[in-house]
Amino acid sequence: MLLKLNNKHKYMDHHYIEATEENFAAEVESFSGVALVDFWATWCGPCQMMSPAIDQVSERYKDDAQIKIVKVDVDKNPNLAEKYQVYSIPTIKVFKAGKVVDEGVGVMAVSELTQRIDAQKA
Repeated sequence: MLLKLNNKHKYMDHHYIEATEENFAAEVESFSGVALVDFWATWCGPCQMMSPAIDQVSERYKDDAQIKIVKVDVDKNPNLAEKYQVYSIPTIKVFKAGKVVDEGVGVMAVSELTQRIDAQKA
């Protein structure tokens, strides 16, 4: 069951922001904290494999106002995929104060995702 609360989605106690070309600047580029952005697509098998890890990470940081977990569907938002040079999915990009500071391609475990976020928190 999916509930939408102020642009944050709650799915089985997991929280993330679904960014679009319309709200990406406000949600990520203008955000002063750390945002982990998952570029994905519904048809992508590896993306679906990584989805539970994204859910777990979003749950871990849900109460930290300086961290956002964001999902961008590349099929619905092709201009964002092009702008951020997303050529393969899943692609993870970590933003700090609106700038890309880390990135990776392929399925990642919860531990790798949290390490990437925690490395930017200081």
